[in-house]
Amino acid sequence: MTHPRGAEPAVRKTPLSVEEKARSEASFTPLVAEHLLTSGRFRVSADTPEMVELFQNVARRVGAMLRQPVVSYSNGRYIVITFGEEPQGESRDSLVS
Repeated sequence: MTHPRGAEPAVRKTPLSVEEKARSEASFTPLVAEHLLTSGRFRVSADTPEMVELFQNVARRVGAMLRQPVVSYSNGRYIVITFGEEPQGESRDSLVS
């Protein structure tokens, strides 16, 4: 297939299979949890709706794993995962020990 001079072909990304999504979520969850505990936030490129959904699911799993609120924010290029507001009377330090 020929393309007009100076034009690059559009990159097509193959969607993840159900198994790949499950493995990705399971693999990223401990990584994101560790990063949140050490630096307070995790930022990664997420430029497709599929990647945003993947990391939103990871954020939910991290919240359940750490037993505290975790939120994610996306702008179409990146997704940031960080701690949400803590319930009154609890601190992260009491959950990490």
